[in-house]
Amino acid sequence: MENFLQQLINGVTLGAIYGLIAIGYTMVFGIIGMVNFAHGDVFMVSAFIALIIFLAITQFFGVTSLAIAFIIVLIAAMLLTSLWSWAIERVAYRPLRGSFRLAPLISAIGVSIFLANLVQVAQGPRNKPVPPMFTQTIQLTSGGAFDVTLSYKQILIVAVTGVLLAVFWFVVQKTALGRAQRACEQDRAMAALLGVDVDRTISLTFVIGAALAAVAGVLYMMYYGVVSFADGFVPGVKAFTAAVLGGIGSLPGAVVGGLLIGLIEVFWSAYFSSDYKDVAAFSILAITLIFMPSGLFGRPDVEKV
Repeated sequence: MENFLQQLINGVTLGAIYGLIAIGYTMVFGIIGMVNFAHGDVFMVSAFIALIIFLAITQFFGVTSLAIAFIIVLIAAMLLTSLWSWAIERVAYRPLRGSFRLAPLISAIGVSIFLANLVQVAQGPRNKPVPPMFTQTIQLTSGGAFDVTLSYKQILIVAVTGVLLAVFWFVVQKTALGRAQRACEQDRAMAALLGVDVDRTISLTFVIGAALAAVAGVLYMMYYGVVSFADGFVPGVKAFTAAVLGGIGSLPGAVVGGLLIGLIEVFWSAYFSSDYKDVAAFSILAITLIFMPSGLFGRPDVEKV
């Protein structure tokens, strides 16, 4: 029982990170119908940005408070990563918006390769260690076969994910930007005729998705204590899987899908074999899509005639 509880905590923590990345996939796909395969590498870039800023403010500027350093790193990573994503949308995606459907997908793959190789050249191929952050733990149970612990990092990750989900759900449902996003999702041509600035709305969607990926990058760096130029591919694919599993286009679905993928991965590693944890996650996705093609919270596509 203790092992189950510990793995449940670990799975929810990992799933929260996947969920934050998955929101970026689902927001972009919901508006322009494009899978932004560079989003995972934007997440990876944000982790490196966070590491560089953290080392700079702690070693060169002498900031000793972890809480202050974390807030500074979080804000700076969100701003710089959003700027990256805005530039990518303007250069690589917007010129191809009226082209054939595969053109933006090919461009996204090219951007993904470019970002991975850029970081590899700039930072080197080796893993970059991160100084330990928020290492304190709370011991929930003791005296059994396993001691169940809950770290401050895990509490922070789940809390940040919950708050951001609530904030961005409010933005999409209750604000002018959210109404513009939902209008573009329904019919971009009609939204433009009604006065919605479609280009601005799409750019802001990329910016918001990148900001959430930056938060995930900071949390990932803090949780695992190491970052690599190759960290964009596997978490990116897992997050895309989470978005599809939850119902791509649904913000709560993206987070629920992320939690499910995290739990499947952790429990499979704990009770079966870590070598096949990815196979387990993708198998559950395949089974779900066979019986629920729209995902858990997705809406069936309605063909416009």
